[in-house]
Amino acid sequence: MSSSNVSDATSASTSTFVTALVFNAAVFGIELGIFTLVRPFFPAIYQPRTYIPPKSRRAAELTKNILLWPWAVFTANYHEIRSKTGMDAYFFVRFLRMMVRILVPIWLISWVILLPVVSVRSDPDGHTGLDRFTFGNVPPNGQARYAAHIILTWGFTIWIWWNIRYEMKHFVTTRQKWLIEPDNASSAMASTVLITGVPRHYLTESALCNLFSHLPGGVRKVWLNRDLKDMPDIYERRQKAAKKLESAETTLLNTAVKLHNKKLKADAKAAKKAGKGDRRTSVDTANNDGRPLTDPSILDAEQGDVTLAEKLVPKNKRPTHRLPPFSWLPFSLPLIGKKVDSIEWARQELAETNEALREARRKLARDVAATTNLPEPETNHPDALKADPGTSQTYPPLNSAFVLFNKQIAAHMAAQVLTHHMPYRMATKNVGVAPEDVVWSNLNMNPYEARIRTAISWAITIGLIIVWAIPVAFIGAVSNIHSLCATYSWLAWLCDLPDVIVGIISGILPPALLAVLNMLLPIVLRLLARFEGATQRTTIELSLMTRYFLFQVINSFLVVTLSSGIIAALPDLVNNPASIPALLARNLPKASNFFLTYVILQGLSGTASGFLQVVPLVLYYVKLFILGSTPRSIYDIKYTLRSVAWGTLFPTITLLVVITVAYGIISPIINGLSAVTFFLFYQMYKYLFIWQLDGQKTGETGGLFFPRAIQQLFVGMYLQQVCLAALFFLAQDANGNASAIPEGALMIVLIAFTAFFHIIINNSYGPLTHFLPLTLADMTYGSTDPNVAAAAQELDDQASYKDVKTSSTEKRASSTRKRVSPVGTVDSETSDTGADGKAKGASTVEDVEQERAASAKPGAPGLEQEDDRQSSIQGVDEDAGPKDFYHPASVEPQPIIWLPRDPLGLGEAEERAIRAAGIKVSTRDAVMDDKGHVDIHGAPPEESD
Repeated sequence: MSSSNVSDATSASTSTFVTALVFNAAVFGIELGIFTLVRPFFPAIYQPRTYIPPKSRRAAELTKNILLWPWAVFTANYHEIRSKTGMDAYFFVRFLRMMVRILVPIWLISWVILLPVVSVRSDPDGHTGLDRFTFGNVPPNGQARYAAHIILTWGFTIWIWWNIRYEMKHFVTTRQKWLIEPDNASSAMASTVLITGVPRHYLTESALCNLFSHLPGGVRKVWLNRDLKDMPDIYERRQKAAKKLESAETTLLNTAVKLHNKKLKADAKAAKKAGKGDRRTSVDTANNDGRPLTDPSILDAEQGDVTLAEKLVPKNKRPTHRLPPFSWLPFSLPLIGKKVDSIEWARQELAETNEALREARRKLARDVAATTNLPEPETNHPDALKADPGTSQTYPPLNSAFVLFNKQIAAHMAAQVLTHHMPYRMATKNVGVAPEDVVWSNLNMNPYEARIRTAISWAITIGLIIVWAIPVAFIGAVSNIHSLCATYSWLAWLCDLPDVIVGIISGILPPALLAVLNMLLPIVLRLLARFEGATQRTTIELSLMTRYFLFQVINSFLVVTLSSGIIAALPDLVNNPASIPALLARNLPKASNFFLTYVILQGLSGTASGFLQVVPLVLYYVKLFILGSTPRSIYDIKYTLRSVAWGTLFPTITLLVVITVAYGIISPIINGLSAVTFFLFYQMYKYLFIWQLDGQKTGETGGLFFPRAIQQLFVGMYLQQVCLAALFFLAQDANGNASAIPEGALMIVLIAFTAFFHIIINNSYGPLTHFLPLTLADMTYGSTDPNVAAAAQELDDQASYKDVKTSSTEKRASSTRKRVSPVGTVDSETSDTGADGKAKGASTVEDVEQERAASAKPGAPGLEQEDDRQSSIQGVDEDAGPKDFYHPASVEPQPIIWLPRDPLGLGEAEERAIRAAGIKVSTRDAVMDDKGHVDIHGAPPEESD
């Protein structure tokens, strides 16, 4: 093998391609065959959207015929995704559909024209296999053939331009319709603006009401974000204690049932041994003395201090756990720390945290009442970006606030208007923020600090890109193993391996390694985006989409392209450095072999895996077996739809777009492979989003990932045009003279036109992507009477089993869906404001505080009576009116402890004991059988009430 040359090595590209194709086709066929067979038996995995969501968002059954599912998926209307799954999912599938429309004509035309142009009578370096169909195969004496490349490049680029404009117009129109739809527009989030960087002068509710009263309809409600100090920690303690109590109580019931069964078996064995014919009835009908287990004489047999739990379960069998050895440690350690009874500890912890939160919320209500109707604070530093340090408030305001407007158009105007006369004050404003989407810990970041953090975050990101290039370059080198073993004698043994093994190493292993390597990045990149001070989780995902795409393009495309192309040309580069430009022009196109196998991997194995969903299928039953111990955990596993992470899903698709567009002319074979891949992706994700996935877990952006994907499509066009321009300028005829200067010049012109088109698209549609225009003001929420159809649909939704599982956003927003009141009326919690921003009325907390303020001047001794009046003040969670944008720690009720009913009646006994301790508890819709297995028949009690 030592006599092998690079030409012999590169001729093996066909073997590598065929190996990857056969392997991935086999995987594709096997996985789809398994999916066809198992799909009808696992509806919880393969079509959960047919029974889990509310009726209005459910999908029809895929098909009853086991073999006709491909036709059912193919004929399914992808427009259903918009109303049933969400706008983000709809535009993702729409992007895939757009790529199919773009690539099919490009595929057909390029194969008909370019493949013959570059392969017929053109083997300048003895190219064989796939290398015959690349840009570098044009012979020196046939340089006129490059005219086909330049003409098709212009034609394909103009075709892509047209599709971009068409899709952006559709995006803007569809998004604006979605913004003003009653279901979306009537929610509190649609008319609420999150404002950060609020200066000290405006850190009262009344000041912000007055400031924004100039906008149409005025302000409905202001939520100042406050420094809640230890309240979030207490809230988290309560959540953990509730979870621990549910787990411990269920364990206790399970232990009681198993001990009882063991005793029954022992008694039966003893009776049989003694020759007694007494046959004991089953555990669910009688106990040891023959009386029914639900008989009051058994259930109420708690004589003295002996409870039913103590009778059924010895003390040493009760659930216990260890507390952390140090208060600052968030978790416990084995064999270290105090060992406590889990049930007693959790009950005491819940009682303590409930009382602590009740007191804290009353103090918060006093602070809110004290600032709701006060004028703007007088201060020597009105533009400072933090509250007055001398404030007497227990929970002083942070420099951010949520402002709810009476009219939706006012919120969109507020988000665009220049608000303050000093730099960075109230400059960052977001409209349409969902409460669950808020990153509460970032709501008090100084705008200057945020910009410094952004610079640091991007510096680290760039550093990671550079460092990550090292392992990626190695993977690129492995993909061209034939050139390596032909060039270096110490690697010659690789070429002696069987062709199938070499094909696997170079065609299958590199793409797989690259996929694994890219799985490690999102965790770090999300942390960097959060470090910047992002106030929304969707903002973090949008930032992640950009960062991850940069990683993909630089390390998974450019580095692999250069490393693979340079490796292929390495021997000649060493022997003849002067020929570097010409050699790179011939060998860079050979790097496309790696991407051909990568596209095949994604299109065949990736699609089949997406249908089969092996990992979710296995995890579903593993979770039920290992984690499904309590009614709530079983409910979460069975009735929570899986979702996607848009920040990583979109870049994996746009990377394929960039690869395809960049190599569409250089290696036309990729066009056909990518067209098939995107068609399969389109069908797969259409199926997933109609029948399986939920796209609204952490917040709906209304499709804002789509414009970023369009921007990333432009990256593919720029890379294609720059590479082609370089290849044209490097092309040489038989005499060694530059032979494609006109084509290179035309490519420079095309780059300029593409940049101009890019600017026009951004300037035309960029301002329309986020906000509603005034021309639609008459159609926005608040300009007319509320749409009663939304309420009717909500009532219809609640008639279904799963419909009671609504997000806390929907539950809390329901209180504000009819928030537009006639002129002169006031909301039950907050006052309406007139044109001058002054309050016309007040509610519970405000009334109390106004009475107190009227009886005592500021600073007078009357303020010292605050503690005496504390009991008359309700917490913010007890007031009527909208509470959507209070921190969860200040308004969320205690989770209702959900226990199963058991055959021994212990569940009901524990329910009474927990309720006697002042803790909310329920045993509704949850049962434990006589083997200790838990099952549910409804939603958790707090969601079904």
